[in-house]
Amino acid sequence: MPEIKQPDGDDGDGGIQIDLISGERMDGLASMEKIRLILDGVHDGNIVILEEGLSPDEESRLIEVTMSEINPDEFEGIEIETYPKDNSGGGGLISRLTRSSEPKKLTVIGPANRLETLHKDETLIQTLVS
Repeated sequence: MPEIKQPDGDDGDGGIQIDLISGERMDGLASMEKIRLILDGVHDGNIVILEEGLSPDEESRLIEVTMSEINPDEFEGIEIETYPKDNSGGGGLISRLTRSSEPKKLTVIGPANRLETLHKDETLIQTLVS
């Protein structure tokens, strides 16, 4: 999995790791495998960015599993922000008919105690990572 890590010359405790997961990698996984991949990364304190996001059912299941794993001393939960690619405008009839019912979307997921959403609209997700 491609990742970016901020160098700190240490064992990594001061840096922030960002896991960028391609849609191709996620396509080969079952729903629970996707959820486990995401939560394992977040449990390690990483920020996870999904190129194509999750289906609404998978996102609901992610929240459900997260809620069952919350422990105030170890895991405070997740912050999740998603924005869909706009399918409403542009394109002719054929392109609108051939699009899937699920728009592709970018999703940013991180530990609730390290990721804070500052602003979100249909073209920008602005976060503060601490």
